[in-house]
Amino acid sequence: MCPENKGDDMAAEQTVILDSAGVKRALTRIAHEIMERNKGVADVVLIGIRSGGVYLADGIAQLIDVIEGSAVPVGAVDITLYRDDLSGQLPHQSVGQTDIPFSLEGKKVVLVDDVLFTGRTIRAAMDALMDHGRPQCIQLAVLIDRGHRELPIRADYVGRNVPTSLKENVQVLFDNNNQPIEVVLEK
Repeated sequence: MCPENKGDDMAAEQTVILDSAGVKRALTRIAHEIMERNKGVADVVLIGIRSGGVYLADGIAQLIDVIEGSAVPVGAVDITLYRDDLSGQLPHQSVGQTDIPFSLEGKKVVLVDDVLFTGRTIRAAMDALMDHGRPQCIQLAVLIDRGHRELPIRADYVGRNVPTSLKENVQVLFDNNNQPIEVVLEK
């Protein structure tokens, strides 16, 4: 990929840390681990965090259906109104749609996100989920864990651990069909 212009005429150096084949392998491994840990997929639901997590949850559900022959319900949660780190931002934040068309009561919820960083997004997502019911448990699946936690949150399923500095950024890139095509580290 070409370096992007960061506005201060400094070009960001990008390194591909997972190509499309690597992303598919990571998601396949996560799908297998979800089935193993839960002894199948009975009472398992996937909830993707808008926006990248939703696309990954859909992909994991498709993989589970192919591997296990069972469809897993998939929902989406928008955490904008639950965030605790937007105080200095504009008062009118764009709010997406939460779409959970099934009950969470007694379910094993696998929360899916693309990149785990401070943990604040996950905390907000758990708060949002609790407003929709009381699941039996909440598990966390992430494609990338980059460290730097500010809250005591860890992922149950990780596609890849990528130690980063606070100055670096990790981006999961999707194509026009919302399929993950690669993960890049921006320095």
